[in-house]
Amino acid sequence: MIQIVEYAGVILILLGGIMAVISAFGILRLPDVYTRSHAATKSSTLAVLLSLSGTFIYFWASESFISVRLLLGITFVFLTAPVAGHLITRAAYRSRVKLADSSTEDALEEVLRKAEEKIEDVTEDDNDPEQPPN
Repeated sequence: MIQIVEYAGVILILLGGIMAVISAFGILRLPDVYTRSHAATKSSTLAVLLSLSGTFIYFWASESFISVRLLLGITFVFLTAPVAGHLITRAAYRSRVKLADSSTEDALEEVLRKAEEKIEDVTEDDNDPEQPPN
């Protein structure tokens, strides 16, 4: 029974390696920063989680060793990698990095434009000399 669990851990580690290779191909082949960021965060996160989970299961089954470091690593990667990917992509969008030519729609363009107009209105109101100070 223990060998079956060890093999399950090894299979998870192997799947993590395969996902890492798929992620690397996605980063190299995709056309713009947005899709590359998607490949880097989604599939790489899955690859790391599969590898760390497989390592945890393998050591738990073979040596009855429960590694708190592996559990913390799994939790840390699960929580931080998607957030970091989102923030990097958002910063790229706000820096006006161009979408790929194959992109058909920019759903955030109008939302960003309205937000910038609102900020400009607030800034103009603050600089208006006719308004009395608070």
